[in-house]
Amino acid sequence: MNPSARADSDVNPNTSPTASSVEVPDPDPDLTPLEPRDGVPEVIDTPRGMTRVVDALARGSGPVGVDAERASGFRYGQRAYLVQVYRTGGGTWLIDPIALPDLSRLAEVLAPLEWIIHAASQDLPCLAEIGLRPQYLFDTELAGRLLGRERVGLGPLVAAELGWHLEKGHGAADWSTRPLPIAWRRYAALDVEVLPALRDRLAADLETEGKLSWAREEFDALITAPPAPERVDPWRRTSRIHEIRSRRGLAIVRSLWTTRDAVARERDIAPGRLLTDAAIVAAAATPPESMEDLSRQPGFSRGRASGLKRIWWDAISAALAEPDATLPDLTLRGTGPPPPRQWASRDQRAAQRLIAAKTALSSLSEQVNVPVENLGTPDAIRRVLWSPPDPPHYDSIEARLREFGLRPWQLRLVTPTLVDACATDDEQASPEPIDPTPID
Repeated sequence: MNPSARADSDVNPNTSPTASSVEVPDPDPDLTPLEPRDGVPEVIDTPRGMTRVVDALARGSGPVGVDAERASGFRYGQRAYLVQVYRTGGGTWLIDPIALPDLSRLAEVLAPLEWIIHAASQDLPCLAEIGLRPQYLFDTELAGRLLGRERVGLGPLVAAELGWHLEKGHGAADWSTRPLPIAWRRYAALDVEVLPALRDRLAADLETEGKLSWAREEFDALITAPPAPERVDPWRRTSRIHEIRSRRGLAIVRSLWTTRDAVARERDIAPGRLLTDAAIVAAAATPPESMEDLSRQPGFSRGRASGLKRIWWDAISAALAEPDATLPDLTLRGTGPPPPRQWASRDQRAAQRLIAAKTALSSLSEQVNVPVENLGTPDAIRRVLWSPPDPPHYDSIEARLREFGLRPWQLRLVTPTLVDACATDDEQASPEPIDPTPID
């Protein structure tokens, strides 16, 4: 372990931590295992406890590590069931936002502080739902990407940057469970205790490489990003839906998916725990002729699904009786360009632009040591290449990319590349079919 890194942290290295209930590889013997500095904290679930949290954090110094745990795969939706905060001199706190729905006092004490979050885009929506929104942010996962780190998960990043072994394995647990097992609380505490030291190490490297301003632009964009729009026809994301080749079959998928979602929401349970996607697709592929026939299908004959057969049968019956005019289309019409594999057959010049851009962006990625996908969203780049402005000069392409949300640092790097790619329009189109590799 690097001594200077240890001095910047309030995490105590100790003997090997209690084994996780999830089997994980043996830690590297050269890495220092961790234990929470002040022991494994209890969960705060009373107003009096919240007063202790607020007072302690106010006495601390520096930025605050923040994390949230959900119950994806167990409960409906993506709400937070645990919020973890850590501040140097202010302690580590595990807070139950279900027992304490009013977190306004916590929000007030955190407001002027920089929040350190790992993979912030995953946690910011559920934190916003409970009234916690950062004004200043440092995302350690995104910082690792901008530095070209090969592995940017929290565990690997902590190991590579700080030489500590951070035990993982409980991230996919049911965090709505009460009381929380001690191993889960240890995991939750350490996930925030390591963040200040990791932030300092990554920030120093960003500054050395001249990328700190890039990171700040990215962090600000995360803070100000609007909520994700509701997905059109979310039922089309059902696994293996591509196996359904008829509009009537898709109507059955839609009806079962919508019914399952409504029941899951009412009962606060993950939809897949009521009825699997595989069962939905099987019923759509070979519609049952009666409720008894439905009962014989494996996906409907066991578990929670078997107790809701009447509901499922009603959903299937409704889809079978639906008029042809209202059946869903086989494909959802998109508003963007076609899949890259179709560009050569649809527009040879666009395919040439795509190939030229892909080659140039790959070279640029190596030059600045940033993944291609972080230089600009693939969708934005493909949209410009498929339908470039006329004429495709620097200012017009930069303006189009800005409309799609690229940050100033990205515009400075990517715009010249796309200008050059669009210049291929002046060349003779290839008479041979082109099969460009997708930019993704």
